[in-house]
Amino acid sequence: MLLWFLLMSGRSLSKNEIQEILENGDIALEGQFLPGSNYTFLVRVSYRGKELPAVYKPTGGERPLWDFPPASLARREVAAYRLSELLGFHLVPCTVLRAGPLGPGALQQFIRHNPAYHYFTFTPQDRQRLRPVVLFDLIANNADRKGSHLLIEKRSHRLYAIDHGLCFHAEEKLRTVLWDFAGEAIPQPLLESVQAFLALGHDLFAVFRPYLSRSEIAALRQRVENLLRNPVFPYPPPYRRAFPYPPL
Repeated sequence: MLLWFLLMSGRSLSKNEIQEILENGDIALEGQFLPGSNYTFLVRVSYRGKELPAVYKPTGGERPLWDFPPASLARREVAAYRLSELLGFHLVPCTVLRAGPLGPGALQQFIRHNPAYHYFTFTPQDRQRLRPVVLFDLIANNADRKGSHLLIEKRSHRLYAIDHGLCFHAEEKLRTVLWDFAGEAIPQPLLESVQAFLALGHDLFAVFRPYLSRSEIAALRQRVENLLRNPVFPYPPPYRRAFPYPPL
């Protein structure tokens, strides 16, 4: 299994190929990621002679939370991917919602990376690449942006962001380690991406309704409008906990 994993995680596939494999392929369990609050598995997805390593998060393995609806985290993972794509940031690995060996759940492309290289060990140059992630988290209302949720793909040195099950709450929930740019104006190219996203109008409801409640979609739109009115990266709020625990 290890040899297969090393070979497959280095293969180059187009985004369309990856999505087709994830949506239609046969899923074989290869291992479980430990530790973790929710069940998360490494799987092999096979379709028409192509194989892909992926991360499978079954809805049935989600630990109940007091502040998020039950059995909703997998859908939020897919909503995060859709948001990243619509913004043009392309930060979240391809993610789909589908049936699996342990029931329905989120299935996400696995990104080959060095687990020891994350936010807290990034070079200053790689930290400077994080503004789109910060903006994405503001829009998604990410309640759990830990340092280990930021990956650099080994082959391409491309930046990815993962673990978005605790996003899109209708109430303010932002908790993150990424406060590096607090007080800075949001760069104009990023604002233009946000403006284009907002211009989708009623189409936003159609895109996100399979994954989020009506109130969560309305809150998403409101956060975008607020950012455009005050295009500055915020400081940590003093009236509530603004950092995740543990931070890594």
